[in-house]
Formats: sequence, C-alpha cells, structure tokens
Amino acid sequence: MTGNTDAVLTGPRDARSRPLSGGARPLRAALPLAAVAAAFTLAQLLLVRPGMGLGWDEAVYVSQVGVRAPAAYFSAPRARGISLLVAPVAAWSSSTVLLRCYLAVLSGLALYVASRAWRGLFPPRVIVLGAALFASLWVTLFYGLQAMPNYWVAVGASVTVGSYLRAGAPRSGRAAFGGLAAGAVLMGWTRPMDAVWVVLPLLATGLRHRHWHRLSVLLAGLAAGVAEWVVEAYVRYGGLLHRLSEGSAIQGGLGWHLAVVDQLRSLGGRTLCRPCAGALPGPLVTFWWCALPLLAALALLFAVRAGRTAVTALPLACAASAAFPYLFLIGYAAPRFLLPAYALLAFPVAAALLRLASAPPPRRRPVARGALLLVAAVHLGVQLTVLVRTTDVATAGHRSWSRTAATLHRLGVRAPCLVTGEDALPVAFYAGCSSAATSGPNADTTADAIARTARRVPTATLVPAGADPPGYARGWPWVAAGTGRLYYTPGRGEGFPVRPRQVGDG
Repeated sequence: MTGNTDAVLTGPRDARSRPLSGGARPLRAALPLAAVAAAFTLAQLLLVRPGMGLGWDEAVYVSQVGVRAPAAYFSAPRARGISLLVAPVAAWSSSTVLLRCYLAVLSGLALYVASRAWRGLFPPRVIVLGAALFASLWVTLFYGLQAMPNYWVAVGASVTVGSYLRAGAPRSGRAAFGGLAAGAVLMGWTRPMDAVWVVLPLLATGLRHRHWHRLSVLLAGLAAGVAEWVVEAYVRYGGLLHRLSEGSAIQGGLGWHLAVVDQLRSLGGRTLCRPCAGALPGPLVTFWWCALPLLAALALLFAVRAGRTAVTALPLACAASAAFPYLFLIGYAAPRFLLPAYALLAFPVAAALLRLASAPPPRRRPVARGALLLVAAVHLGVQLTVLVRTTDVATAGHRSWSRTAATLHRLGVRAPCLVTGEDALPVAFYAGCSSAATSGPNADTTADAIARTARRVPTATLVPAGADPPGYARGWPWVAAGTGRLYYTPGRGEGFPVRPRQVGDG
C-alpha cells in the first residue's frame, strides 16, 4: 500500500457501494443478508441437528459453567470465552438440544453483524455473496452451533478488520470504532493467540501510517479480551511465559511444521487430524481450497486496478497471518483452525467472482455466469455431503460416550464419582462425574490420588482392548464397554451382569 492509506481505505465508491438514504432502502438492502443469516441458522438445525451430543472440547468448555458435571481440567491453551458464551443456557439447563438451538441462533446473528461490518467497503451484493460463501462451507456449518471458539474468532476477525477499514472513512462515526473494539475483545476472549496473529497486519499498517486513534482502540479491545487469560496465567499456571510454554507443549511443540498437506487431508471431514496420515480426499473436495489462493490473487489484482488496494490487501494480509501458524507451525491439523482465514477471505473472493462473471463481453457473459453457477452448485453439493458424513460420524461417537455413561449409572457409578482412562473426560461429562488423568495433555493428578478417591466415591477406569488396567484398578470388577473394558469400584447398581477380575485376565 502506498500513498495516504486513509484516502483509499474505502476506495472510490460507485453507485452500488454508496450509502443508501431513507428508511425503506436500507431495510431492503439488509434483507438479502438477513436471509443468508437465517438460512445459515436453519441449515445448522436441519443438517447438523441439535440432538448431536457434545464433543470432547465442548464438554470442557460447558462443564466450567454447566450444571451437568463438575468442571473438567482446563488446559493452558484454552480461554474462558466460550464458557461465558454458553453460560446463559448451560448454567441452568443440561439440555444439549436447547444449547445447540441457542448457539445456532446466536451464530446466525453473529454472521449478520460481522457481514454488516463491511458495508460501504464493498457493494451490497458482494457482502451478501461473501457471507453466503463463508456460511456454506461444511466446517462453518458444523462448528457454528458448537461450543467451540474457532467460529467466534472468525466472527471477531471479520468485525475487527472491517471496522478498522471503515474507521478510516470520513464521518465513520462511533459504530466503526465500537466494532473495532468489540471484535478485538471477542477474539481475545475466545482464543488469545489467534487474536494476536489476526491483528498483526493491522498493527503494522497502523504504525506505518500513524493511525493512532484506531490503534489505541484496537489495543484496548485486545487487552480487555485477553486480560482474564493473562491473569489466570499467573494465578493457575505459574506465569504468562510458563502458560505459553505449557500450551506449546500440549500442541506438540510449536516450531516449523509444514501442515499444508495435513490441512488438505482434514477437508474430507476429519475434525482432528493427529497424527495426520492416509490418502488425500478427492479433487472435488479439495478443489475450492486450492482455488482460494488464486481467487485471492485475482481479488488483489482487480482491487489494484480499481484503486481500492487497501480494502482488499488488508483482509488478505490478516487472513494469511491468521492461517500461518496452522499451516507452518503446528504438526497436526483440524479444519476449524482456518475458519478466521476463510471469514476474512470471503468478501475479497466474492468481489473477484462477481468481477469474473461480468468481465467477458456481453455476448459471452451468460456462458461465463452459467459456468460459475455450475461450479458453485457442485461446490455446495460437495460441502453438504461432507457435512452430513462428518455429522453422522461425530454423532455416533457422542452416542458411544453416552452409552458408556449409561453403563456407569447402571453399575451405580453416579455423582459424586470419578472417571479415568480412555475417553474419560467426555464420558465423565455425560455421566455427571469428575474426570482425571495421570498423563497426556489433561494430566492433573496421580495414581495414588485416584486410589484414595476410589475408597471414598464410586470410580471407574476405561481401558482399551488388550491393555492392562492401571495398578489401582487391578482388583476391580469389570464389564465390556465398547471396544474395551470398564473397571469400576462397586456402586449401588443392580441387575447388570458383571465379571470379577480373574488371575490372567488381560
């Protein structure tokens, strides 16, 4: 970006991007975007379904404020924002359906608000298409109604970058600065390290062009968002540097890792690719992901020619910065990690697609538009196919945890109780028990402490097939549970066949 950045933050406005006047016209302009947000909410409820149980990470976040189970171990990388987000429902109800419906509606409203942050920067039809592109990705639909931070970081990133650009326009008003602060707070509140990566290009731009007012608002919002996480670092984790070091260790050690291919492997519906091996998904699944860099480059080229460089270059830079650690610094992959990058790419890419549709001579435009619509239809079909398959796999896994929890209840392992071993954390959440681990990223106790607890309250240990139970459970009775065994201290259950531990049992 050269010259006076303030002068090109919004770029030359044509008739399509000029603010509308009058009460009815802004309302009519907002209706298509509202329709996209409503369709996004409805698609989540119909395709992902509220009845899908809570996942592993969700159980951690919800248990911090929920009534269903004691708070699970909260590891160093996590932040409390999602727990606070779900508190209005989880603090008084254990209903997963109610929580899912609440998050689906909230995520639809968030999509609308985040897209509105870009009004005046792009024509309304670009904003509507960009919102639709982001909302139609299977990973967006899958995580929108989950108690997970990545979608909310994406929303916060979109609001932050859009508001930063709008704050440089004449007569921008307080709304742009309010959005800038609110977006930064939301990102810092839900995932502090992601927030830092997103705002790096904004900080560099602000320092270079002396946007002191915007920088002060941005930094104040970011500080407010991460304050609790920093304070907790000193209260519970031995200081900020120690928390960062522990978080890095839990993630396998941050350093140079080429995870681009791992991210490609995860696009077929693997919610966590760790370790990440196996064949790549088919070209129909990965086509859109490979096309994104090309479309981003086209968007920048078109913006430079139109004299709107900053409006496109800044979100592209923030998207690249947000994606960088997950493509090059972490040795595993999950598709949700790149949601902030997708949200920031959405509007520049939408502008490029509309430009491509109108670029050919008038006689050839119907052919070009028809081709783009066909590609879009195939893309949408692939996204929905992956979404349904991923939802089915996740739902089956959650039901398995629920069945194990039901087994615990029939054995008399009821609250107050303790669960350890394989998948202990989610199973404990479903059963209303505490969970504990002696090793791994959630290690929070010792074998001696578990043995002492087992003498006071019902305790269970989940052991994979073929593995020996831990020393404290070797004398406990067991039953088959899934693909493994469930060792437990006798509770008050009756009428369920159990087998005592025998010499020589595996």
